[in-house]
Amino acid sequence: MKKTLRLILGDQLNSNHSWFKTADDAITYVLMEIRSETDYAQHHIQKIVGFFASMQNFASELQSNNHNVIYVYLNDPTNLQSFDKNILALIEKHHFNNFEFQKPDEYRLDELLKNFSKKIAIPSTIADSEHFFSTRVELSTFFERKKTFLMESFYHYMRKKHHILMEGDKPISGKWNFDGDNRKKLPKNHKPTTPLVFNNNVVEIVDEINQTNIKTIGNIDAKNFVWPINREQSLQLLDFFAIECLPLFGSYQDAMSPNEWSLYHARLSFSMNIKMISPQEVIERCIEEWHKRPTEIEYHQLEGFVRQIIGWREYMRGIYWNKMPEYASMNYFDHEAKLPDWYWTGKTKMNCLRDAIQQSLDYSYAHHIQRLMITGNFALLAGIHPDEVDRWYLGIYIDAIQWVEITNTRGMSQFADGGIVGTKPYVSSANYIDKMSHYCGSCFYKKALKTGDKACPFNSLYWNFYDKNEGKLGKNPRIGMMYNLWRKMKVETKSEILEQADYYLKNINEL
Repeated sequence: MKKTLRLILGDQLNSNHSWFKTADDAITYVLMEIRSETDYAQHHIQKIVGFFASMQNFASELQSNNHNVIYVYLNDPTNLQSFDKNILALIEKHHFNNFEFQKPDEYRLDELLKNFSKKIAIPSTIADSEHFFSTRVELSTFFERKKTFLMESFYHYMRKKHHILMEGDKPISGKWNFDGDNRKKLPKNHKPTTPLVFNNNVVEIVDEINQTNIKTIGNIDAKNFVWPINREQSLQLLDFFAIECLPLFGSYQDAMSPNEWSLYHARLSFSMNIKMISPQEVIERCIEEWHKRPTEIEYHQLEGFVRQIIGWREYMRGIYWNKMPEYASMNYFDHEAKLPDWYWTGKTKMNCLRDAIQQSLDYSYAHHIQRLMITGNFALLAGIHPDEVDRWYLGIYIDAIQWVEITNTRGMSQFADGGIVGTKPYVSSANYIDKMSHYCGSCFYKKALKTGDKACPFNSLYWNFYDKNEGKLGKNPRIGMMYNLWRKMKVETKSEILEQADYYLKNINEL
C-alpha cells in the first residue's frame, strides 16, 4: 500500500490547496514547530506565536475535515528540531513510502528540501503552492535581455494577464498608475478609523516558548494577541479593510502619525504571506467593494492597493528568485557599521524613530513608509551593513519572510543591490519626514537645523551620504538636482555639515 507523508511549512496554510480537496487514509500531513526555524534569526515573540498559533489552528481544521495529521510541538520529546531529521524519523516509524512537499518560498528551505528529497530512499514529489499570480521565473522571462527590471512594466503585464481593472487591453480610467494621488499627509485633527484587532488567547504557546532558551525581541499581550491566526479571522480583517479603510487607503498610505499604528492600512500581509488568504481573493474583495460604492471609494484608493498586491508583491518575489543566492550578500556602498543599540529598545530622542521602533516592538508591525523612510532611511544614511539591517527587519516584523523581506530591505530600502529594485536610493532629510508626518513639531531635535546641538540628525547625515557616495551616485539622473545643490554650497557650510554628521555617527548610540 502506498503511504504518503506530506510536509506543510508554516507559511503554507492554504486550506484551498488542491491537496485538501478530498481526505485520503493513505496520506498523512505533518506540521512542525522546530528550532531551526525559530533560531535562524532573532524573531519577535509575536512572529513566532503568530506562526505557531496559525499552524495549530490549521492542523485542527485539517483534522476536522478527516485528514490524517501529525503535529510536532516545539517541546515534544521526539522533536529532532529540523525538517530533515524529523521527516526521516517519521518515515521510519510509520513506514511511509512516498514523500511530498510544496515549493518553499524561501531559498534556504528550497535548497534544503530539494537536497533532502534526492537523498532519501523513497520517491518524492514537489507541488506548487497555488498561491501567487506569477511563477518563480515569470519575471526573469518577462525581462529577458533587458538591463533594468522596471516594476511598472511588470505591473502592466500582470494586470493584462489576469485582466484586473482592465477594459479590453486598456486600463480602466485610461491610466495605469495613480501614485501621485496617494501621498497626502494626515490632517492634524483627523482621527483614523479604530483598527480591527483580535483577542486571541495564546498563553499556552507563550509558555511553550518560554520553556526554551529561544531568544526573542518585542512585547506581547498573551491573552489578547491582536493578529489573525486562522482563515476566518483573516477574512474578517479583509472585510474590515474593504469596508472601513479602503475609502481612504490610497490618500494616506504614505502618511505617518504618532501613536497611530494602523491608520488605513490593510495589515493583511501576515495572513497572505502564510497563505491563510490568497492575493486573488484580497484583490477581488476590494474590487467588489469599489463596485458597490463607487462614489465613496475613489478609483485611486483602489488602484494604489491593487498595485501593492499584484505589482509590488509579485515583482519582489520575481526579483528574489532571479537573483538569489547572490542577492543576500550584495553591499553596493560597502557599508560596515552596526545598528544603533536603540533599534532594539526604541530609546532615542528622535521622535520618528522612537515611534516607529516602539510600534514595531509592541505590534511586530510598521507600515511601508515607516520601514522605508524612517528606520530604513536612517540605517542607509548611517552606513549600516545590509546584513545588520536584514536581520533586524527579518526578525522584528510578523510578515517578514525572506523572499519579501530581503528584496524590500537590501534592495528598495538600502540600495545595496546597486539599483536592481530601485532607480535611486530612498533617502531624505527631515523635510520629507515633516511633510508626511506629525513627528517633527514636538521632537527634541529641530527639523530646520543642519548643524548645532539640536540639529536633526537626518539633515547632516543626508548630505554626508551624498558627499561620501558621489563616485557611485553622481551620474544618476534622478538625483542630479541634489548634487547641484550640494556643489553650490559654500565650502565652510559643507565642512560644518560633514563635521556634524561625523559627530553624530561617532556618537550614534546617544542620539
